[in-house]
Amino acid sequence: MKVHEYQAKEILKRFDVLVPRGKVAFTPDEAILAAKELGGSVWVVKAQIHAGGRGKGGGVKLARSLDEVGALAQQILGMRLVTHQTGPEGRIVKRLLIEQGISIARELYVGVTLDRATSRNAVMASTEGGVEIEKVASEAPEKILKEFIERSIGFQSFQARALAFGLGLEGNAFKNAVKFLDGLYRAYEAMDCSLAEINPLVVTTDGDVLALDAKMNFDDNALYRHPELHQLRDLDEEDPLEVEASASNLNYIKLDGNVGCMVNGAGLAMATMDIIKLAGGQPANFLDVGGGASAETVAAGFRIILADPNVKAVLINIFGGIVRCDRVATGVVEATGKVKVNIPVVVRLAGTNADLAAGILKNSGLNFLVAGSFKEAAEKVTQAIRN
Repeated sequence: MKVHEYQAKEILKRFDVLVPRGKVAFTPDEAILAAKELGGSVWVVKAQIHAGGRGKGGGVKLARSLDEVGALAQQILGMRLVTHQTGPEGRIVKRLLIEQGISIARELYVGVTLDRATSRNAVMASTEGGVEIEKVASEAPEKILKEFIERSIGFQSFQARALAFGLGLEGNAFKNAVKFLDGLYRAYEAMDCSLAEINPLVVTTDGDVLALDAKMNFDDNALYRHPELHQLRDLDEEDPLEVEASASNLNYIKLDGNVGCMVNGAGLAMATMDIIKLAGGQPANFLDVGGGASAETVAAGFRIILADPNVKAVLINIFGGIVRCDRVATGVVEATGKVKVNIPVVVRLAGTNADLAAGILKNSGLNFLVAGSFKEAAEKVTQAIRN
């Protein structure tokens, strides 16, 4: 789950992480009122969408008068903001963050995430603030400093000092950076984050260290521990099909291809996408109906796949271990009774009650293409699209 920048900053403040003073606004009038309440003579008008690169896309502007705040708010609200993370379709801006202007001396980067290679959390820092960290990692990996955290003892002060020293900080800036890093890691761990990223982290001319931008992603599996986070979810920033899938407890991610995939188990789903690619096709989604999927769940998944206009054929690849194949077949038949199916559907079912499932599909009166093997299923679905 993702949240907006202003929401992330409100969370960070609870952990003594210093952020600029700011207020959210949904209209130009609210933006002007927010600037008045903040005071000062310089403000930043920032589009709030779940994507990076907003500044390059024209979604972050500097204002030096209240009239300019209003004009920029009018310009940005409602715009289709396209960045390297939104794709060409972009996102419609529906809210703004109005922040105080900051006197910036340096821009840095810090972030916390799980390093899967070592199975430990990693605190990263770099002098290349304001630049996509992926670009830094590929072009100048030596500029990324890392401290790996031992779960049994947590993030230690000497590790924070090592990172601050590596960033070339001195005096008050050094002390403030150590405090900042400690608070950021506490927020990451306490809130069950999958990512806490500050880019840029700025050092002011007075030596203060602030989060000029903030990105926080949360582990969906731990959200039951943080019911307050559900109120921060912005469904407008999520794909409608993914929202519908989550309501049905389905693991669904929309992709750019044209072969819809319905699979049980994340590993089999990944393998299915791989073999579709090997057969010359392009998967349109990741959809794991789960090990204990009911007929209703399978029917919901089938409806979601068919709701994607890019899908030109569907591959149903189910191994009946925990879930029975006949249950899956029943769900598919039920779904086709509610959703018009005018594209090829290839079915490969193996495992518990596979014979019963084959009978259900055969007697349904629907024109399914049946495959006996994994490889045959991928070949049939890609061939069906070509025909």
